[in-house]
Order: sequence, then C-alpha cells, then structure tokens
Amino acid sequence: MENCVIKKNTKMKVDVLLGLQWGDEGKGKVVDVLTPNYDAVTRFQGGPNAGHTLVFENQKYVLRSIPSGIFQGGKVNIIGNGVVLDPALFKEEVESLEASGHDLTQRLYISKKAHLILPTHRLLDAALESAKGKGKIGTTGKGIGPTYTDKVSRNGLRVGDLLSPKFMDKYNAAVERHKDLLAHYKYEYDLAPIEKKWFEGVEKLKTFQIVDSEWIINDLLQSGKNILAEGAQGTMLDVDFGSYPFVTSSNTICAGACSGLGVAPRRIGDVYGIFKAYCTRVGSGPFPTELFDETGKKIREIGHEYGAVTGRERRCGWIDLVALKYAVMINGVTQLIMMKSDVLDDFDTIKACTAYKINGVETDEFPFDITETVEPVYKEMPGWKTNMNKVSSEDQFPDNFNNYIDFLEDYLEVPIKIVSVGPDRDQTIVRYVAK
Repeated sequence: MENCVIKKNTKMKVDVLLGLQWGDEGKGKVVDVLTPNYDAVTRFQGGPNAGHTLVFENQKYVLRSIPSGIFQGGKVNIIGNGVVLDPALFKEEVESLEASGHDLTQRLYISKKAHLILPTHRLLDAALESAKGKGKIGTTGKGIGPTYTDKVSRNGLRVGDLLSPKFMDKYNAAVERHKDLLAHYKYEYDLAPIEKKWFEGVEKLKTFQIVDSEWIINDLLQSGKNILAEGAQGTMLDVDFGSYPFVTSSNTICAGACSGLGVAPRRIGDVYGIFKAYCTRVGSGPFPTELFDETGKKIREIGHEYGAVTGRERRCGWIDLVALKYAVMINGVTQLIMMKSDVLDDFDTIKACTAYKINGVETDEFPFDITETVEPVYKEMPGWKTNMNKVSSEDQFPDNFNNYIDFLEDYLEVPIKIVSVGPDRDQTIVRYVAK
C-alpha cells in the first residue's frame, strides 16, 4: 500500500474566549488585550444582559451587545446570529460610545439572523419573573429569555426582518400574541413609551451594516484572517450544562460559537478559558463556595463586585475547582486566563474547593444538581501578601502566588497563560514559563 500524505489544513481558525464560571470573569478586558492579534472579533450568543467592562486611558466602558474589539482601529467587529439584540438598548450603547469619540458604523457588522428583543419581550420577562415569587431566576429583565423562547418556538423576529416591507405586519402579530400572555399574568404596563424608544433604536440600527455574517466570517477564514469569538455570561450559566434552571437561555460554551456564528467545528482553534482567582455569582441559584461572612464581604468590596449591567451585589466565594475543571472539559480549553488575582492580595490564607461532599461522600465530578446539600471540601494555602497592582512581569510574582498558580495548573491540567493583576489594560501579564 502506497504511503498516503495528508495535507494539513492551512486555513485560519476561530479562537474562542469564554467565561468558565458564572459570568463576570472579565472577558471584555481580555478581548481588548488580545484583539491586536486578530483581524475580526465576534459575539456569538447572549444579549444586553452581558456587561463587558473595559478600562484604559482612565476611561471606563461597559459593552453589552457590541464586541469588545470595537476600540481597536481597523478591526472587523461582528454581532453574530446567535445574539439577541434590543434596538433601544443598542442605540443607547452606540451613542455613549460615539460621545467618547469612537466611530462605529464602519467597524461593526450585524447579522441578519440575530433575533430582535421586542418591547413586549421585556414586559414578558418582568411578568414571568414576578409570577415565580420565591422561585425567581434572577433575570436581568432585558427580555432575553422570552426572546430565545420565541426563537426556538419559531415565532421570533430577526434583524433581517427590519428590511422587509412586511415587517410591521410581523411585528404587530408578535405584539398581539405577547399581549395575550401578559393578560394571562394580569401584568399592568404602559407599552407606548417603551415602543417609542424601540422604534427610534430601529432607525439607528438601520444605519449599520446588516449582513449575512456567516458568509463574511467564512470568507475571512478562507482569506487567511484570524478571528476571535467572544462569549457572554459563563459556562455555568449554559442552558444545557450550567446550574439549571438558574441559567441563561443560550449556549455559552465553545460549541455555541459554531452555531452562533455559522462556522464548522473544525474551524475552532485555541479555546481561552477565563476565570477569577475566586468566584462570584449574580442572581439566584446554587453556589457551593459562597461566603456569607466578612471574608465574602471583603472580596466584594475589594473586587468591586457589582453587576456591570444591573448594579446588583455579586455573591462572592472561594474558587470552585470542581466546577472549573468541568468547564475546562466541556469547552476543550487549551489556555487559561486568571483574572483579579490582585483582589486576594491581603488575605493570610487562600482557599480552593477541590471536591464536593454529597450525603457524606466526596466527589471531584460536577453532579447533575448542585443543591444546598453540597458541602465544599477546601485546600488551604498561604496568601502572597503582596500588592500585585505594581507587578509588571512574571519575574516579580511572589513565591506564594507562584505556588497558587502551580496548584491550579496541576489540578486543571491546562496552563495559565495570562494573569491579570489590576483593572487597566496594561495590568495584564502574559506568562512565558507557563507549563
């Protein structure tokens, strides 16, 4: 039998960056740091419930729907088909960025297949959450859930529908359907002012490049361009693999990049998994390592752990390596990025959850259901007691901090390539001795 030579596929890949915890890991900052290495940055799921915070040149920016590569000149930024978009909130976001001197119309493309969040979706979100009483999910109230519900039930409206002469017929039919549901929940509302802002947002949205984004993305790949896909929320909020039902309504994992952008699995390259040196969660749902004491409060205050979109206090706790290793597995993470390590600078002892005790039995496998009966098993390590804000290279890492990194790498079996030691763009250290 003759030797067979297999040609290597030299076409470029889509690298994916996503959160490995319950969101709020600091994805926006990392995307902004990584963007110079890419020709295009994309969003593949979620909506304005995301809040990606960037700080540079003494200015703070919160991006909700727009990819975090928007501040890098000459880069293509694409809102993919897996995203849900609220024109009113989009208009507010765009105008706040334009006021800071950033021109977006030539940099930003919007998928025709992205679904629209209607004014009545927001009303339904509030009505449904109110009806749940003590069983509330802790939604941001942005209409995300009802929009994805309409999407999967084949009743949704898409950005491309805005270009149709029959759009108003489709819109009115959807609104009437939603009104019937709102009547069922006996929810009182005033639609007119919300609707007015929404249609003003539609006109703003139409000034952007509305495109068949899957073709643009694949053409970029074919022409040898590098693409970074930016996830929203976090793995533990994934509708399939997260802490269901306290999850978001989309696939936040790496596989969501394929369906949310229209790229084949073989096009996925590196998967950057981002996590905090500790753990936080916003809203309801189980949180095995949550701290209810002064330590939890201290982490919250030092880390400024308040939602970028909602302003709500984030629940804080020690790092959960059981959930984190599960997230690494699910996403096929190739490189890890640790954020907010500086928040733990002043702690004498650092803890890490290495197992769960469930009904007296220890396990390091993430279970079907994480309830209040899950007891975290901790490993304790000495803190580094060093101001990491002033560290400018890996050479300056204190020994105890290096020990913490080594421990995490050994447990997770993936190298920690990037470490953040402060909120600014410049306080991001790329490690050159990562395993």
